[in-house]
Amino acid sequence: MYGAQLIEALRRRNPSLEFFGVGGQRMRAAGCDTVVDAKDLAVVGITEILGHLPKIYGLFHSLIAEADHRPPHLAVVIDSPAFNWRVARQMKKRGIPVVYYVAPQFWAWRQGRVKLLRKYVDKALVIFPFEEKFYRDRGVDATFVGHPLADMAMPTISREEYAAWNKVDLRKPWVSLMPGSRVKEVRMNLPTILDAASQLGPEYEYLLPVAPTLDPQLLRGSALSRGITLVSEAIPALHHSRAAVVASGTATVEAAIVGTPFVMVYRVSPLTYALGKPRIKVPYFAMVNLIAEEQVVPELVQHDFTANKVVGELRRILSDGPARSRMIEGLAGVRARLRSANSTESPVENEPENRTAAPNADQPEGRADYQSTADRAAAAILAFAPSEASTVPDTSSVATQPPNLDSK
Repeated sequence: MYGAQLIEALRRRNPSLEFFGVGGQRMRAAGCDTVVDAKDLAVVGITEILGHLPKIYGLFHSLIAEADHRPPHLAVVIDSPAFNWRVARQMKKRGIPVVYYVAPQFWAWRQGRVKLLRKYVDKALVIFPFEEKFYRDRGVDATFVGHPLADMAMPTISREEYAAWNKVDLRKPWVSLMPGSRVKEVRMNLPTILDAASQLGPEYEYLLPVAPTLDPQLLRGSALSRGITLVSEAIPALHHSRAAVVASGTATVEAAIVGTPFVMVYRVSPLTYALGKPRIKVPYFAMVNLIAEEQVVPELVQHDFTANKVVGELRRILSDGPARSRMIEGLAGVRARLRSANSTESPVENEPENRTAAPNADQPEGRADYQSTADRAAAAILAFAPSEASTVPDTSSVATQPPNLDSK
């Protein structure tokens, strides 16, 4: 999604730009020639990656060979540091400038790897407000451009229309269940989430959005046997739900933007957890809590992630009261922080005065001064890029947005 939005924003400024690299259906629709399909790189967890290394390295070498065949003027790598810092290293060896959009979360663990950014990346575009200072303090040229999800428009479908479309009971409160976007995550998280739904009881309707990276068949049997409704998109489900259970990751930011109270959960293999936990350098697992710099949502991770605990936390936020009100207020604060870079009152450094991007019809709260994260990132890239990458027709750029190969 982020790659597609960025390509569209860059092309609004320079329609002659061309792109190739790693991506999925949305990036292809935006005009990227995908040398490697992102779904072929979808792996999660330290131990889980090991079994896929031969395939991953084969795809990596295919991408580098394509870059040798048609050298780009600029490389833009997006997220997924396990794959992309290797891409960045190869681009730098070839004298190609590198921009990292959605920079790695090295502040959470592996802080020593910041040296990789200093060595192989010319410009980092970060999407969380605290990241800019972290990276600048360590010698990385970093700019906070806002979070892409902060630009998200709220669904226009009414609750009544949504209920009719998905055949759910309009009279009951709804709870969204979001076990993750990758097969391994779903297998680790979904059974306990389903047990929690069974314990919470039939007075609620349960919606399970199916991530586009998943085959619905993976979920259908276990969900339908528990009376849970599979739906196609997460945002409308969250928007109309009273509360949610959300696996750690981007979905927690989506829930915060929508403003739906939720419980964060996560489980990985015991070996992955044992290897990763001592290296974690932050006080919270949930991105929402890190952004707020305090605990806004409960975190149930690994051994704490039990059906009983999920139900206990859900009951606190399903009913009106201080706990629900505090969480809603905290989520609003997170939304405000994520949108803080997107006002023209704090422009991207060196951005041209006259933007060529068309106004965004979905600007949050109808603000005329609002500029999308993708537009800010595009402006920063073109301000940084070699002159030929901004002005010469038929310029090509390698853009890589594989799934994140690091464990959480």
